[in-house]
Amino acid sequence: MTIDELRTVREANPFRPFIIHMADGRSYPVPHRDFISQSPGGGRTIIVYRADTSFSILDLYLVNELEIPAPIVDPVV
Repeated sequence: MTIDELRTVREANPFRPFIIHMADGRSYPVPHRDFISQSPGGGRTIIVYRADTSFSILDLYLVNELEIPAPIVDPVV
């Protein structure tokens, strides 16, 4: 995974929530672009925040997938 690929998903307009999948099987949901940041200078460290104020520091090189689920569409009535 490259920082440019992550930046493209994070900066998409409109933003779509996505899930970061790690090589070891862990996954991290990103419900809004404010829940993720990268190290200054575009390094390989990213931080994923959770609503409860906890966070995880991840190595971008160990990310093997960015999953972007289909948007939820209200059924036509």
